[in-house]
Amino acid sequence: MVVRRKTRVLIVDDSAIVRRILSDALSASDDIEVVGTAPDPYVARDKILALDPDVLTLDIEMPRMDGLTFLQKLMKFRPMPVIVISSLAQKNCRAALDALEHGAVDVLAKPSGPSSVGELKFTLAEKVRAAAIAKRRRPDAAPKVRAVRASCEAYKPGTIIAIGASTGGTEAIATVLESMPEDVPPIVIAQHIPAVFSRAFAERLNANCAIEVKEAADGDEVRPGRALVAAGDFHMLLRKSGGRQYVEVKTGPKVCYQRPSVDILFFSVAEIAGANAIGALLTGMGSDGAEGLLRMRQAGARTIAEDEATCVVFGMPREAIERGAAERVLPLGQIGSAIVKSAYAAPALTR
Repeated sequence: MVVRRKTRVLIVDDSAIVRRILSDALSASDDIEVVGTAPDPYVARDKILALDPDVLTLDIEMPRMDGLTFLQKLMKFRPMPVIVISSLAQKNCRAALDALEHGAVDVLAKPSGPSSVGELKFTLAEKVRAAAIAKRRRPDAAPKVRAVRASCEAYKPGTIIAIGASTGGTEAIATVLESMPEDVPPIVIAQHIPAVFSRAFAERLNANCAIEVKEAADGDEVRPGRALVAAGDFHMLLRKSGGRQYVEVKTGPKVCYQRPSVDILFFSVAEIAGANAIGALLTGMGSDGAEGLLRMRQAGARTIAEDEATCVVFGMPREAIERGAAERVLPLGQIGSAIVKSAYAAPALTR
């Protein structure tokens, strides 16, 4: 019988209580081993050399050296998968997103109470598994694509672009949206991201893109030149009343262990927009979005999945491809222009 090697994790956090909570959460998984903990980056540096972990969890605010500075040094001299675990303070949210830009694989909210500690056993273990198989993308590796020139007058009324992603998705979505022109059709986005971080994520995209990007609120109108990002811990659905299209933001059971769920969003887009929709499923662990993308294609939508070569984790796109949900499979750098060009094209054939 072949015994699989456990994923080895080093926990870096200045709080002894948090180190214990994270260690206990991961120790519940048979395929993960916490090989050590460190209270600051200097101790972490020595333990990385001594213990050779597969994955690092990293706090942002620490004594002697902050987590972001340490991450930048780590990615330069000893690149490895890093999960940032941060408090929900606004400045820490911004720093956590900076960390994703500098090579961290994922971000997780630091446990703040009994309910969050309870959920941590599953959430943290899944993020560690995803990080262990993630491709390490250099901070400057995301392709820079110019905005595609377009005219919203050419789009068929009711055209909607729907994008879903998980692990590695914040940078992938940024790459796609930064290639969008100001008059692009309405965009709705479901990215697996903790509560509070989603607002900072949307604000950062808004500052860097030609289009407006906003964390979705219940009842927000979808309109050309605007992208709505599902709020962390809430599902988002496309709705229509008369000639007005808007989003519904609501709580509810997790789907594929996720809230927001890409499937929930894609199902609603298939129902409301049908053949007028364009769907793109980007990097991520698991299968969320695969069935939704299939539903969109069956409704006549144009559908795209990110290819394996450019995915940080080729999980969700692979599931979609295997189910026949993806009309096209493209590298990340081509997806933005393909979306805009599809907005002019005839509807896809249903399967």
